[in-house]
Amino acid sequence: MKIAVINGPNLNLLGKREPEVYGSQDFEAYLDGLKKHFDSLEINYFQSNVEGELITAIQQFGFSHDGIVLNAGAYTHTSIGIADAVAAVKAPVIEVHISNTYTREEFRHQSFIAPKAKGIIIGFGLDSYRLALNAFL
Repeated sequence: MKIAVINGPNLNLLGKREPEVYGSQDFEAYLDGLKKHFDSLEINYFQSNVEGELITAIQQFGFSHDGIVLNAGAYTHTSIGIADAVAAVKAPVIEVHISNTYTREEFRHQSFIAPKAKGIIIGFGLDSYRLALNAFL
């Protein structure tokens, strides 16, 4: 089974950015652990701060993979284009967030992706990614 993990803007700064919200571990180290834990999965990773690059990645992985774990970061709350890409692809998408967006600023309570996603996992720190991968098994 092939799963793509796609991270959006500022998630390249995990481990450095607001550790009180996002933790102190960088994503690449966490991803290495996920790949070892889920050794039966082929996990491919993509990160970009650019909305169009995320849309292109969703389109590419969405027809060649069995699922996508997507943390679109702030684009979750602003990008109809990313939501449309999620709706357009064959692969199911699970939206994830490290923090509980409903305990944060009100603008973070809206997700354009959620209505198009298979499911949403929020608020479990980096473990949200592990829970999403489990959901595909």
